[in-house]
Amino acid sequence: MAWVEKRGNRFRVRLRMPDGTVTTDSSHDLRANAIIRAKEIDVEAARDTYIDPRGGRIPLADWVPIWETTHQAGPATWAAYRSHLRLHILPALGPLPLVDIRRQHVKTLAVALGKRLSPRSVADVIMVLSMVLQEAVEDRRIPFNPCRGVRIPKGIRAERPHATAEQVAAIVARQARPSDGLLILTAAYTGMRWGELTGLTRGNVDLSTGSIHVHPDVGALHEVEGKLFLGPPKTNDSVRHVRLPRFLTTLLAVHLAEQPHDIVFPGARGHHQRRSNFNRRAWTPAVAGNPQRGIPPVLPGMHFHDLRHTHKTWLIEDGIPEIAQARRLGHRLAGVRGIYSHVTESMIRAIVDALQRRWETIQPVRAGDTSRRLRAVA
Repeated sequence: MAWVEKRGNRFRVRLRMPDGTVTTDSSHDLRANAIIRAKEIDVEAARDTYIDPRGGRIPLADWVPIWETTHQAGPATWAAYRSHLRLHILPALGPLPLVDIRRQHVKTLAVALGKRLSPRSVADVIMVLSMVLQEAVEDRRIPFNPCRGVRIPKGIRAERPHATAEQVAAIVARQARPSDGLLILTAAYTGMRWGELTGLTRGNVDLSTGSIHVHPDVGALHEVEGKLFLGPPKTNDSVRHVRLPRFLTTLLAVHLAEQPHDIVFPGARGHHQRRSNFNRRAWTPAVAGNPQRGIPPVLPGMHFHDLRHTHKTWLIEDGIPEIAQARRLGHRLAGVRGIYSHVTESMIRAIVDALQRRWETIQPVRAGDTSRRLRAVA
């Protein structure tokens, strides 16, 4: 049972813990308030809902490493979490004990971040803080999550651009290296992610069936804190076989016959490519053009990832069933649609046939080396 003791001009609520130690739950100005709290503690103890106040006295800066040891996330996600913690959360709230973090602390942090970060970035930072504090709730260190219910405006996300087959061909034709053009073409006609394509090796390209396999263990190239390494793709549903249209199978066969590397789309020295280098060297000049040299833009502001948007848009235009779209892009349909929908061989054939027709409307397939094939599409 809890009891009340007077100490100076205040009344503190004391209780004996299961390990035999005596601790103070709280301190009050009035005895009546202390008595009410003592009765609440007795009820909570009987229901096994009482939270030992000592567990919440750990500073946030000391709780975060404990949280990190058991929280599961991918390397890239971890890099983002640690960046938010190091740059924004711990400098502002790190010294505070968990039990002292209030809703106003969270809102004040959000307002301060909003003065220098985008609404989306502010929401991401508060989301990480909420995860850390929710784990403290589940660990029965604090009674509630002060981030709960705090609304962070995310702003209006602009619609991402998508390209026509002609625009993709124009971007490809501006590439100095034919392998870069083939990388862009493969992205547009498969919907695969950057990491899935730049991490692709010969062993996962089956030219006999015209398909690419995204491997569950080393199916994607990751770049975390400046280091490149092969690892699992983004989600479990990203592990898939992507069937290729006939023209793309032919182009890949010629490309692989001409280059000696195991990496399908290597950099200039035969190693994995960095996204930043590729963007600066190949992608941005192609989509933005060069007005000073009389080269008009194709789609200024378009990102490489927008080729996935492009592929999805093409599938919609061609009337491909939603389940087949999701499977090809490495997504999973939610709810009943995902449980009771299935991809058939006829759906897959419809996809590759539609992509082949789209290609043939802008460029007949001609004989010749990979460079000439890719330069001819414009």
